Amino acid sequence: MFLRIDKLQIELPMPQEPDPNAANAVNELMGGRFGEMSTLMNYMYQSFNFRGRSRVRPYYDLIANIATEEIGHIELVSATVNSMLSDSMSHDDPLSTPLGGAKDLNNLHHFIVTGQGTLPGNSMGGHWNGDYVFNSGNLKLDLLHNFFLEVGARTQKLRVYEMTDHPVAREMLGYLLVRGGVHALAYAKALEELTGTDVKNLLPIPEIENNAFPEARKFEDAGYHRKLYRFSYDDFKEVSKIWKGPSPDGSGDLEVVDGPPEGSKEKPDFPDAPESFAPSVNPEELEEIARKL
Repeated sequence: MFLRIDKLQIELPMPQEPDPNAANAVNELMGGRFGEMSTLMNYMYQSFNFRGRSRVRPYYDLIANIATEEIGHIELVSATVNSMLSDSMSHDDPLSTPLGGAKDLNNLHHFIVTGQGTLPGNSMGGHWNGDYVFNSGNLKLDLLHNFFLEVGARTQKLRVYEMTDHPVAREMLGYLLVRGGVHALAYAKALEELTGTDVKNLLPIPEIENNAFPEARKFEDAGYHRKLYRFSYDDFKEVSKIWKGPSPDGSGDLEVVDGPPEGSKEKPDFPDAPESFAPSVNPEELEEIARKL
């Protein structure tokens, strides 16, 4: 089962101006082949279908625990896309074509389908699909695939970073570059524990360190790259048998944190989009209906 906390994993800056085309690029990180929906669903199904758990518990704990963190990553990407779409259209009368500007943008679905919200798909309008989930049942093969998935996701995050300087997008990307680095290293260490193969020598892929980017550097300076959060009150404690020892960058020891990150003080409350009839609820009218009832 899962416990939901109504916070984002980090504080996002308030958007100063919209950028719907950049929001579409960010949407690739939600529902693309290497997006957060893929990392979540790969690890979640691997944890659901894990066999022989009692014999190799640390590896199950690692995969299951990282899957839970990925739920929060989806939420963070979604909040970013919504921030970048907010107030991108006029709020005029429907007869004045307030959504007219949308027809020149890269993804009409943001304005026709979701009411200016995130899509479970990629930046080209394609839908995320279950064929992106790899779960062979072979532990070594699944761990190797997860390592590949994390570095593939990192490659695409870096390319999206190069596409936009929107402050909300870059803050989110800085954090996810660091956390994705934790997951890639964790899977590398799991393979090393299991097989003796030093996969972590392949990192970083691409060959540019996270600290080259100011938005990622500040999270590394705060030690986020050494922490593996345990998203449970009492379970998944054997991840400490894998996530241990000195950090490869020499900045300190790896640490398992009992519980989730502190999270944001509050979640952004996205403004009404009357031109999209969202949410199309008038609180005063609801109060009047309630009084009559």
